[in-house]
Amino acid sequence: MTLGRNCKLLKIYISEDSKYQGHNLYHALVRRLAEAGMAGVTVTRGIEGFGHEKRLHSTRILDISLKLPVVVEVVDTPEKIDAAIPIVSEMVNEGMVFITDVEVIKYGKEITD
Repeated sequence: MTLGRNCKLLKIYISEDSKYQGHNLYHALVRRLAEAGMAGVTVTRGIEGFGHEKRLHSTRILDISLKLPVVVEVVDTPEKIDAAIPIVSEMVNEGMVFITDVEVIKYGKEITD
């Protein structure tokens, strides 16, 4: 698969304990986005953060460590990201979702012109 230089980044901030149909939301998102043919998806677990409620979640506080922030990132063509929005909207009930323009310099083994 080839990506052009001008792509979009879809970024989803959720909690590690967020669920979708009884499964971890981040895992369910990865599976659904893979089925949708996205170029790639990465999930990153945060070590500390807070959201709209301003409650601190940290690996230093053991009793709430399962509520750490998780970031799901998807980079693909504008058309593919647009197609992913209904999937994400249906699955993500709380958190933050945004899209921004990115310039892809390298994808896989190829350098983008």
